[in-house]
Amino acid sequence: MSYIAPVKDMMFNIQHLAGLEQIAQIPGFEDAGIETAQAVLEECAKLTGEVLAPLNWEGDKNPSFFKEGQVTTTPGFKQAYDQFREGGWQSLQHPADYGGQGLPKTIGAACGEMLNSANMSFALCPMLTDGAIEALLTAGSDALKATYLEKLVSGEWTGTMNLTEPQAGSDLAAVRTRAEPQPDGTYKVFGTKIFITYGEHDMAKNIIHLVLARVQGAPEGVKGISLFVVPKFMVNADGSLGARNDVHCVSIEHKMGIKASPTAVLQYGDHGGALGFLVGEENRGLEYMFIMMNAARYAVGVQGISIAERAYQKAVTFSRERVQSRPVDGSLKTSGAIIHHPDVRRMLLTMRANIEGCRAMASVAAAAYDASHHHPDAAVRKDNLAFYEFLVPLVKGFSTEMSLEVTSLGVQVHGGMGFIEETGAAQHYRDAKILTIYEGTTAIQANDLVGRKTSRDGGATAKAIAAQIANTEAALLQQGSEAAKAVAKRLKAAREAFLDVVEFVVANTKGNPNAAFAGSVPYLMLTGNLVAGWQMGRALLVAQEQLAQGHDSAFMQAKITTARFYADHILSKVPGVRDSIVEGADSVVEMALDAF
Repeated sequence: MSYIAPVKDMMFNIQHLAGLEQIAQIPGFEDAGIETAQAVLEECAKLTGEVLAPLNWEGDKNPSFFKEGQVTTTPGFKQAYDQFREGGWQSLQHPADYGGQGLPKTIGAACGEMLNSANMSFALCPMLTDGAIEALLTAGSDALKATYLEKLVSGEWTGTMNLTEPQAGSDLAAVRTRAEPQPDGTYKVFGTKIFITYGEHDMAKNIIHLVLARVQGAPEGVKGISLFVVPKFMVNADGSLGARNDVHCVSIEHKMGIKASPTAVLQYGDHGGALGFLVGEENRGLEYMFIMMNAARYAVGVQGISIAERAYQKAVTFSRERVQSRPVDGSLKTSGAIIHHPDVRRMLLTMRANIEGCRAMASVAAAAYDASHHHPDAAVRKDNLAFYEFLVPLVKGFSTEMSLEVTSLGVQVHGGMGFIEETGAAQHYRDAKILTIYEGTTAIQANDLVGRKTSRDGGATAKAIAAQIANTEAALLQQGSEAAKAVAKRLKAAREAFLDVVEFVVANTKGNPNAAFAGSVPYLMLTGNLVAGWQMGRALLVAQEQLAQGHDSAFMQAKITTARFYADHILSKVPGVRDSIVEGADSVVEMALDAF
């Protein structure tokens, strides 16, 4: 059950693909160079490998439990959280003004991957707190910031996101939780929220809920939703904790995976009303909540990479130890470890290539986020924001769907032993399934990619990315190695297929929306595959250069081989997906509804 953080691969991405040295030139990030990143990642690797990873299997066997309104987390979680908090890990990428360390997301995202690989159930708690911090930083009043941010940034208190209700899953227009204005400017909140991750637990002194609700008389639909801070315990003027607020956990869910993470049903206002504080302006709650949701969507994409990495490491270890049959090439006279068999190596390389492609894509996206929020040049901020926002549904959607394939392959590498819970391979498969669902299903990410990210600007951002990919193709051809030429060939075919789909989406989104959205998920998968493959092409160029200079030959050669495999076995699928989108839309909607 051990986990060794892939620090070397993370640092490769951070330095050579994300361009941390350029990020470190942005005012405020001057101390966040390569040496800082290396030191931070190595320390995080110790925490995740030594403290959090050993608790992952324990959390699956002995999950959080609910009794008489209280949630008790898995044995060891509370102590691990204390170490996490005392080490300053919650504060890593938050502003120094509130006690944070102010490091860029480019570094923080790598640490997030480690936390989730080691123990995704545990990592969900700080992940949601990060989102609450972002929302308050963006839309909170000075009073709310002064009351809550320092304790959230330190990890002394944790945060949640309260959107979903029994009758309103992804359809937030159906939210019924209500907020009644009080004479003193506060509100009383009444309603039920479900699927609230760490909505109740025993690891922190206070839980700060960010809650979507309707003020009386608000417009119908999403335009009438407001956002409120509702603390578990009220906060006194001196910052100490006061009375218990009228928000209570009434149950937690029994889940397929991430069992140690308590998923709560919260009841607001059963005893007179939960006291809440408006964030920003009335009826702009969804706008503010999207700040949390976008942060969470990126983080969930990183979770996909994380759980895939954990499954890959386990599969590699098993394949080196499991002895079954003689190799087909006769290289051994007796039965050998299954890693000698070509199909096992194909599965392992499929896992590895997918992970490395998605990790590189997420790292590049994090750097774009940093530049979009902190670069002094407004034009640079604008360009990077468009790039980052285009990549968010890819990081979330493609990486999480990838994690299902990779964790399934992890079970397959184990053979029959993978189907047995005691080996641990199945846990990763079960844990991964939620990633394609929460914070917006893959279809929701795909609809966002079609509507907001592609059609809205007539495909301009998509075409600009394609132009950058073409530049990488040219560089690969100029490099001239057989691997580089092979990747350039596949990248060109994938880019051209992508541009065909972009034209199709732009042409049909308004006039023939069924046609455009019938292929929305395939379009997301095609685009995620292309962008990940592009990053693998860029990685190959760097690795070839480093290899020529004699730097870390084994690592660089493996990177080149993995990039070539990605192009030959994964990127090569893109043209076929293009055909299903552009030429297959009619068959999706032709079937009469009563024929299903």
